[in-house]
Amino acid sequence: MNITLCKRAVAAIAAVALPASAVLGCSDLIVGKKASVDGSVISSYAADSHTLYGELYNQPAADHAPGAMRKVTDWDSGRYLGEIPEIAHTFATYGNMNEHGLTISESTWGGREELEGSGVIDYGSLIYITLQRARTADAALDTMISLVDRYGYASSGESFTIADGDHAWILELIGKGKADKGAVWVARRVPDDCISGHANHSRIHKIPLNDPKDQTRYSADVIDFARKMGYYEGSDKDFSFSKAYDGNNIGSLRSCDARVWAFFNKFKSGMDAHLPWILEADEDAVLPLWVKPDKPLSVKDVQWMMRDHFEDTPFDMTKDMGAGPYHVPYRWRPMSFEVDGQEYLHERAIATQQTGFSFVSQMRTDVPDGMKAILWFGTDDANTCVYIPVFCGITEVPHALAVGNGDLYNVSWDANFWVNTYVANQAYHRYDRMIPDIRKVQTGLEEAMHAEADSLVSVVAALSPAEASKLLTERTHYWATKATTDYKALGDYLLVKFSDGNIKRQNEDGSFKRSETGMPVSPIYGGYDDGYFRSIVADPATADKLRVK
Repeated sequence: MNITLCKRAVAAIAAVALPASAVLGCSDLIVGKKASVDGSVISSYAADSHTLYGELYNQPAADHAPGAMRKVTDWDSGRYLGEIPEIAHTFATYGNMNEHGLTISESTWGGREELEGSGVIDYGSLIYITLQRARTADAALDTMISLVDRYGYASSGESFTIADGDHAWILELIGKGKADKGAVWVARRVPDDCISGHANHSRIHKIPLNDPKDQTRYSADVIDFARKMGYYEGSDKDFSFSKAYDGNNIGSLRSCDARVWAFFNKFKSGMDAHLPWILEADEDAVLPLWVKPDKPLSVKDVQWMMRDHFEDTPFDMTKDMGAGPYHVPYRWRPMSFEVDGQEYLHERAIATQQTGFSFVSQMRTDVPDGMKAILWFGTDDANTCVYIPVFCGITEVPHALAVGNGDLYNVSWDANFWVNTYVANQAYHRYDRMIPDIRKVQTGLEEAMHAEADSLVSVVAALSPAEASKLLTERTHYWATKATTDYKALGDYLLVKFSDGNIKRQNEDGSFKRSETGMPVSPIYGGYDDGYFRSIVADPATADKLRVK
């Protein structure tokens, strides 16, 4: 690890303001079926926003009369954009997954401001309308391009993950500005034996123009439009979609591509070679779109990667002054700050406090239809949430995850989002003290959920479709309810155990100790770590004031 390189990059980054997408960002990780331990295609998503409430969106399957229209509203703002014709039949959707096991997610990179679209289809509607209309990843890619071509694109630059049990595509798309409702785009199919990802920065650089269409696709004018707008002057073979339409802003690379680098670094050796890209925008070290991992990944591997804070890397958020005496891997916004005229930044990890919901989608072709996809779904912070199995064959969303069960301004103690927030927000202040207790409950629930999901494959295979849907719906409801109930109890436990800066003493069975007369015994005084005390002594004013004379 080149620590000198890391130090040198700080000065280069300090003067660069972070883009808005780095603050309200999302992280997508992708695993091909030959790169996973069980032949699953895996995709993940964290919907990070300071105003997003975590719930499981649902549209039932429906038939529509000829001439029926669908209203389109912007997913971020709720602003009405227009109407488009409905199709005869739409599929059921559960969050970012549909009944056929197709999963679509995104990350916003914004790109050139003058290219923000003015059409009818925003990026969120593009996802959810497509989920209602397409069965497979290939069909979804066709549908998304068709929708944008016909009705226009209303958002800024986006990367989309489009995946089913066979393979995954990355689609990157940006509008052409207010005068032209169209869009330019490129799509690359992730090799089956590789892992990939995107996190609020365009990741597709050079386009293999002669690739077969089942591997690479792009709009006919993707290069010509860049030339027309003055974004590019070179030859077709050297054209970079990312550089032309998004740019290689060092702030974006440090806060965005660094998250993908962390994923690659966890499962692929030699990723230090790409640190100059993250730290200095060195184009000789550009981060590849995908890498072949050293060993296959499991769904659990991806779930834990969604909880990453750059641990054991040069960006480790538990080891600098901002972590405080309790080694807290979170930094409150804003992401950048200024001291004596010099600008600095906070790291932006995959796991972050302002997540509305996240998921890890497990998609397979060798299981019963109702299990072709399992959306392992969590609300609030991915680091502390429990990933609940939502099967594509269910018929009803659990109450704990349902839309309308509480909101960002109204607490509901039977809403999964609020109990997860209850637990997480206590840990943010005394992280290293509380996280072992959280991990015990979290891992216990998830291990039981995974064991049952594995056992259900043979059980569901022996049932009729109606019986299978009933069983899968019951099990999704059971685990959503249990995770919510258990986390409310966990939050209460943490409140009691760690109140007032103390740590209550416990018996071997976990109960809190009392004296022979039933009174609470003296607690453990949690105090601070040695680093905290040394930071006090290092400040002459503080040291002078507190020194025992």
